[in-house]
Amino acid sequence: MDSQVLVALGLSLLGGLSTSLGALFVVISQAPNLKMLGLLQGFAAGLMLSISFFDLAHNAINSIGFLKGNLWFFAGVIFFAFVSNFIPEPTLAPISSAKGKKKDGDDRGKDIMKKHRRQVLFSGIITAVGISLHNFPEGMAVFLGSMKGLRVGLNLALAIALHNIPEGVAVALPVYFATQSKWQAFKLATLSGLAEPLGVIIVAYLFPSSLNPEILEGLLGAVGGVMAFLTLHEMLPLAFDYAGQKRAVKAVFFGMAFMSASLYFLERSLPADMSL
Repeated sequence: MDSQVLVALGLSLLGGLSTSLGALFVVISQAPNLKMLGLLQGFAAGLMLSISFFDLAHNAINSIGFLKGNLWFFAGVIFFAFVSNFIPEPTLAPISSAKGKKKDGDDRGKDIMKKHRRQVLFSGIITAVGISLHNFPEGMAVFLGSMKGLRVGLNLALAIALHNIPEGVAVALPVYFATQSKWQAFKLATLSGLAEPLGVIIVAYLFPSSLNPEILEGLLGAVGGVMAFLTLHEMLPLAFDYAGQKRAVKAVFFGMAFMSASLYFLERSLPADMSL
């Protein structure tokens, strides 16, 4: 394997595995309460919406034009709306009614808690997939940056590592709540970060030099549409239910602001002729 590819792979592992550090904070802490879980779901929803609109859809529109970029984005929305119609997820019962129904019997209360846990687990998986898709082009950027020099690649990898820590928390906490398994939470968060070294391998070996960049940007725009639909359809209702609407909305905007700020500093770490 080429030495430059090995360096890029090592740097991308540094950035990607920082999601494990975020997961470690969850693993060593006590089990989360529902309000904290709802706030983190709101924060994760903000991360996802920021990635969808300000990163993937924005880049698609800038690269292939307003009309084509929007068509690809809404194609992703329609595609996953169609899929979710045929594969409905468990319905989430409100917490207040869950508490009331416990009086009718322990078995019914356990059934409601199972539904809560399944819904939370699904939202954690959504977050992991979304963050993996977001981390994939970051791995490509680390590879291209390291080709320009070790200093550029190292600066970029460190910046990515810092902004990946809360992403690891956002993945691990709902998985830990739903499964009660610290190992499962740590494992899923770590796997979401491994998309970065995968991005290095793909860009170095598997993408043909003749790959149409318009198709690539369009597909990433469609991924943004899928992520936006998943966030609004699955994650926000969960955040509202657990944390309350006002707190959840604040957490969403905090997540969006955090991701926007981290993307800004990542862009500043890149050479002038590169962008995430």
